[in-house]
Amino acid sequence: MTPPASEGSPSGPAEPTAEAEVEPPPLLSDSEFADLLRDGDLEQLDAACRQSADADQLERLRQLQQRLLTLHPAPQPLEVVLANADVLLSCRAPSEAMDVLNRFGPAAGAERVQWLQLQWRAAAAGLDHRRAALALERLRKESGTSLEAIALPLQRREDGTVISRPALELLALHLESRGFPRVGGELLVPARQGGLAGALRLQQAVGMLAKLPAAQREALLEAALEQAAAAGAWGLVAELLDTQAALPSDRAVARRLRLSGRIDDAYGEWRWRREDPAAAPRTRQLEIRLRSPRDPGGHAADLPEPAPTPAPTPSPAP
Repeated sequence: MTPPASEGSPSGPAEPTAEAEVEPPPLLSDSEFADLLRDGDLEQLDAACRQSADADQLERLRQLQQRLLTLHPAPQPLEVVLANADVLLSCRAPSEAMDVLNRFGPAAGAERVQWLQLQWRAAAAGLDHRRAALALERLRKESGTSLEAIALPLQRREDGTVISRPALELLALHLESRGFPRVGGELLVPARQGGLAGALRLQQAVGMLAKLPAAQREALLEAALEQAAAAGAWGLVAELLDTQAALPSDRAVARRLRLSGRIDDAYGEWRWRREDPAAAPRTRQLEIRLRSPRDPGGHAADLPEPAPTPAPTPSPAP
């Protein structure tokens, strides 16, 4: 959806709507950093960790990590333990964050749920897929909620919003990383959901179930295709059609080629036809089209036409 154009004020042109980029604060001097290590609280150390990580200041990160391990010695209340571990994650220290968490034995219920969520974050950040999967299994039992209904944070955007993903899909990924892709895929297939999210989940499952009989994989792909098409996600439709066409099925390849025009995917059609000598005329047409970026389907089709270059004004004769 195109945002409405800003209206100019009577006294002049409209003010620009884009906010000016905020310059990051300058790096602390050595003396300021030494003072921070000695006297800083968790919030200040967190800011220093993020700044040092962004600037790739490895020695400062190491010193901050060591300070965070001794800042709040056990015993501490859960709130302090969680905050301390969270800052260690900002400081690229997932193993140390796990050490801090292990200083505390959470009570059953809400305390343990919070503790397990942060334990999963630490294990996932450290690529410890065994402990991450175990934390999610324990989280399911402790919360009494299905993993499909638990959204876990993955990344914080620059605007402060958080990208999250269902814990069920994350567990499947951890199982795949541990060498159990089929187990992960079998977790996802029964957990159907509608719309684009459901199509993406089925795509993830099909990728994990590579040893499933072709007919069963094709059925899952069909379901994903229907949902992706209903959501208007044509890029995903093209990906799913490619996956389907890679199965040992001439019908699937023919379908991929037939639908390429409907989803405006000249490049995808060209990739499938280029190895077929009988399709040389059509392949040539596609190559010409792909070299015309402003044609429908080209990568610059939606861009405005460039303004014509004004003809040079002839210099007056002396």
